Amino acid sequence: MTNPILSTDSYKHSHFLQYPPETRTLSAYVEARPGGFSDQILFLGLQPFLIDFLGHTITRHDVEEAQALTRAHGLPFNRAGWDRVVSVHRGHLPLAISALPEGMIVPTGVPLLQVENTDPQLPWLATFVETALLRAIWYPTTVATISWHCRAIIRAGLLTTSDDPEGQIPFKLHDFGARGVSSGESAGLGGMAHLVNFMGTDTMEALLAARRYYDADMAGFSIPAAEHSTITAWGREREREAYANILKHFAGEGSMVAVVSDSYDLDAAVGHLWGEDLHDAVLAHKGTLVIRPDSGDPVETPLRVLNTLWDHFGGTTNSKRYRLLDPRLRVIQGDGMTPVTIERLITRLIEEGFAVDNIAFGMGGGLLQQVNRDTLRFAMKANALRDDAGVWHDIAKDPATDPGKRSKAGQQAVVLEEGRLRAVRLDALEGRHNLLTEVWRDGRLLVHHDFDTVRQRARQHEGRETLPA
Repeated sequence: MTNPILSTDSYKHSHFLQYPPETRTLSAYVEARPGGFSDQILFLGLQPFLIDFLGHTITRHDVEEAQALTRAHGLPFNRAGWDRVVSVHRGHLPLAISALPEGMIVPTGVPLLQVENTDPQLPWLATFVETALLRAIWYPTTVATISWHCRAIIRAGLLTTSDDPEGQIPFKLHDFGARGVSSGESAGLGGMAHLVNFMGTDTMEALLAARRYYDADMAGFSIPAAEHSTITAWGREREREAYANILKHFAGEGSMVAVVSDSYDLDAAVGHLWGEDLHDAVLAHKGTLVIRPDSGDPVETPLRVLNTLWDHFGGTTNSKRYRLLDPRLRVIQGDGMTPVTIERLITRLIEEGFAVDNIAFGMGGGLLQQVNRDTLRFAMKANALRDDAGVWHDIAKDPATDPGKRSKAGQQAVVLEEGRLRAVRLDALEGRHNLLTEVWRDGRLLVHHDFDTVRQRARQHEGRETLPA
């Protein structure tokens, strides 16, 4: 599945016969339409598409394979057009793409990018890439946006309860989603999107993606952790020994280890085994033991664990008068976490007088998989046509049955006015700076974003997030 000519919807192969014969250039844009999960989004994912998809050189073999399959599939095939791509353009699609900087927080309804063909004999190419281009952008942008909202929720809790909110936030939401996604590519792109906002992950494909596409030497970190098999392998009667064994092997100065503790009876494990039998061993541990509940009510269960640990190990009260467990103990809640339950749990922590420092959160499939193109209402639409006389004409849809799907007419630009991004027509720019910058032309990457810069852009709006209802 690496032939770019086949990375499209079937019907796209018939479009070269459908545009007006005078068409020389088509322009199309991508946006997240208003009305989705959030009215602000974190833009990410164009650069991997440019490097992997548009960076792929189309060969004569690709053309022949695509022709055989497309015709057998019942569609016309533009052999002359694709032969021109190979012979005249050396296999590179003659396209120019202008885009906003990745990592930028963008209001919905503002174009993220605009694409045009650069060969007047191949105008249909601008919209032919819609399937691959839209797919490449909506997914990492949606994951990044959900993760960004979680960061805002957690950060608000830390600002209320913590003496060190900025030091705490990077590792407060951990990605456990690798096994819950549809493919390794999804794990890489989605996991990488999460790492724009946080630094905790168990999705190793995300590390490779951040390194390959954004030059991140090491974008995320993890710690040793138990799973149910490493506890239940000891048998119920030796549950204490299973825990003691973990303390013995991961006891280095400053180390951390997470131990799932509900394989049998969570309350007995926390109150009796950890709180009594292994009490002295925990206090002698030179690192931090992170207790992980993995079942039960996602809000009340971790709160109950915190209260039990406080009763057995105690702690201190910080300058904001919130309770902080002994530094050798923390809790992580990964089961059932969503932006809604994270906010509910933080509210309950505050009500019980616990600092958010005491707990970390984890998300899996809910972060990387339970999203789709409509989560943020992504769309790509043609907006302008240049004819053989060099005159541009508006293109737009305006369905009477759904005004929310009305598209933008005319070539687009994006400007910053009064601190907010706005879409304007390119022919109405009137000297204002257009933030849509050309990043790709005819097989050449013109702008390269590194991961640190992407992260810094996302931080520029810290504290000004508009949270979903």
